[in-house]
Amino acid sequence: MEPIPLSSLDKSDVPAELQAETYFDFSAHPFSHQSLFDDANSVCDAITGIHEYASHWLRNTISSRRDDANAWACADDSPTRCNGRFKVLIEEGAIFEPSVILGVAEDAEPCTVYLAANANVIGARLYLEKGDIFIGENSSVEPGAGIKGPAIIGSDTEIRQDAYLRGDCILGDQCTLRGEMKNSVLMNGANFPHPSYLGDSLCGYESHFGNQATSANLGIYAGLAQSGERESIVITCGDKRYDIGRSKMGVCMGDYCQLGCNTVTDPGTFLKPYTIAYSLTRISKGFYGPNEVLKNKPMDHGIIERVPFKR
Repeated sequence: MEPIPLSSLDKSDVPAELQAETYFDFSAHPFSHQSLFDDANSVCDAITGIHEYASHWLRNTISSRRDDANAWACADDSPTRCNGRFKVLIEEGAIFEPSVILGVAEDAEPCTVYLAANANVIGARLYLEKGDIFIGENSSVEPGAGIKGPAIIGSDTEIRQDAYLRGDCILGDQCTLRGEMKNSVLMNGANFPHPSYLGDSLCGYESHFGNQATSANLGIYAGLAQSGERESIVITCGDKRYDIGRSKMGVCMGDYCQLGCNTVTDPGTFLKPYTIAYSLTRISKGFYGPNEVLKNKPMDHGIIERVPFKR
């Protein structure tokens, strides 16, 4: 049976396993960017819409708050390396001392970095060739971090040293990020404090990655094909198969989901709320939870081979 194109369906015809309400409780945990999901027919559609949503939100928000901020200029004696055209607007109490700012060519419209009150950026690298960057109240970006626009960082959020936001990133309030992230959403309280990778993914309230956990977003064999020739991921729900319209998708993690250290999710993994994975677990494509523990216990079940050590 040919897979059904998910993008062709009305929201009412999309199975519950692919709807945002199954994974995220916005009534209990309000999220400033809920409209990204309201305008999408599925969680997969929301991932596809991140770039357009973030770009539009950044333009409108920066424009509406422009009068609350002061312009910043790179002085001749500044330690910041500035290249290309860009704009910087900072509100009262913000500290802005990045190491590098890369803007656009002279004939292009410059993008903007906006720092809300008491935010600070120290020693970070900012790339404004493709979009704006917004950093919310009381948030911090530590030395060595790199951020490419479009990027939205909420309030009281910590971007730790060497974190890398590769564009089309939306972070809510009170988040922590240390690893690499692209085209993904972290909702309020999401905690990704260690080296890890998160691509083309959605992560709910208080979700968490342990150290070195990874969301694979492209199948190992799909990587052999040229980017324009890769097939879309197909998901099975019940007795039907759905083409999600994307060759890349990482993980959709519901509220309170936790992945232990060195856990890997296959492309197209869906974890409903309170799904917990033990360390070193490989989670195959499909649906899990809610309220489920995924265990990798090789010592208990005899998967590990034990042989004498001959010296």
